[in-house]
Amino acid sequence: MKPIDTCGCERAGSRRQFVKTMGAVGAMSALGALPGCATLASSAPRRLVDTHHHFFPAEYEKAWVAWQQKNKVPVSVQPGWTPAKALEVMDKGGIASSLLSLASTPGTWFDQGAAAADRWARLCNDFGANMVRDYPGRFALLATLPMMTIDTTLTELTYAMDTLKADGVGLQTNYGARYPGDAFYRPVWEELNRRKALVYFHPLGAQCCIPSGVPGTSGPIETPTDTTRCVLSLLNSGTFARYRDIKWLFSHGGGTVPMLAGRIIAFGERSKGVDTYAPNGIQYELARLHYDTANATHPAAMAALNTLVPETQITFGSDYPYFPIAEQVESLRGLGYGSQKLYAIERGNAERLVPWLATGRKQA
Repeated sequence: MKPIDTCGCERAGSRRQFVKTMGAVGAMSALGALPGCATLASSAPRRLVDTHHHFFPAEYEKAWVAWQQKNKVPVSVQPGWTPAKALEVMDKGGIASSLLSLASTPGTWFDQGAAAADRWARLCNDFGANMVRDYPGRFALLATLPMMTIDTTLTELTYAMDTLKADGVGLQTNYGARYPGDAFYRPVWEELNRRKALVYFHPLGAQCCIPSGVPGTSGPIETPTDTTRCVLSLLNSGTFARYRDIKWLFSHGGGTVPMLAGRIIAFGERSKGVDTYAPNGIQYELARLHYDTANATHPAAMAALNTLVPETQITFGSDYPYFPIAEQVESLRGLGYGSQKLYAIERGNAERLVPWLATGRKQA
C-alpha cells in the first residue's frame, strides 16, 4: 500500500487508486485510527487483534526443520524470527495484540512418541508465556496440548491454564489417525468446557489424502479441507452439542465449511441421530462457531462466510509469518464493510473471546 496523506492529499496517481485509497482512509477514520496527518505506510496505530499469529521457539524450530527434511516436506523455516521482529511487523500492520499459537504440521509429536510430545508442549508453552510476560498487553497465549495420552494432556492443560494463565488452547485439526471428535478426547473437552475455555484449531495435512498425481494441492486445498474434516468430526460426534461452554475458533474462514455448508446440512439432516448430535439443527451449530479471516479475505470466500455466520462470529487473523499482516489488513478493509462490522471483526469479537483485550492489559 502506497503512503497516504491522511489530510486528504492523494499520492497514488490514478482515479481508481484514489477511490480505493480514500475507502481505506474512510474505514480507518471511522474507527478512530488516523493519528492526525501521519503516513500510514510507516507505522499504523495499534488497533487490531490478530487471533492467528504463530511463534517459533528456537529449539522447536530446529526439530521442526529436521522433521520436514526427514519426511521430504518443503521446509517452511522462518529465518530470523524473534519476538522483537514479530512486534515490529505488528506495529507496521496496526496490530495491538496477537494470540500466539504454535505452527501446524507436525505439532509437537514429531513421530517421537507421547513423552516427546509432552516435552515439546511444555517447552513451547513456557516460551509463549514468557512472551506474554515480557511484552505486556501485546500477546495472549493459546497453549498447545500434546493430545497423545489423556493423563499428560490434562496435566499440561492444568499447568497452562492455572500456572501460565493461558488464554485458551491451540490445537490441530487432526492427530494422525484421530480427529477431535473421537471419544478418546472426551475428558479433554469436559475439562475445557468446565473452564469455559477458548479452543482454537489450526489445520494441517491429513495422512490419508494428498494425491501424488496432483501437485500443489496441500496448501490451497488439503490444508483448509482438514479444517472442514475437523468441524464435521466435532459436529457429528455431538461434541459441539455436548460442550456448550467451549468457545470454538477455526482458522482460514472455516476452510471449506462456508462453501460446503449446504451439502453438510442436506446430508446431515438426513442422517440417523441428527436430533441428538445437532438438536437445534446443523445450521445453528455451524453458525455459532467462530472463524478467523487468515488468508480468507478474498471477496468470494468472505461472501460465503458472511452468509453462514453473523458478524459477531468472525475475527481477524493474519497467519503471520506465512502471510504479511499489512496485506491481510488491507484486503479486509477493501471489502467495503461499514465501520461497525469492521470494528467487530478487527477487534470487538476477539474482546469477547479474551476479555482482557478490551483494557489492553492482562492482570497478573
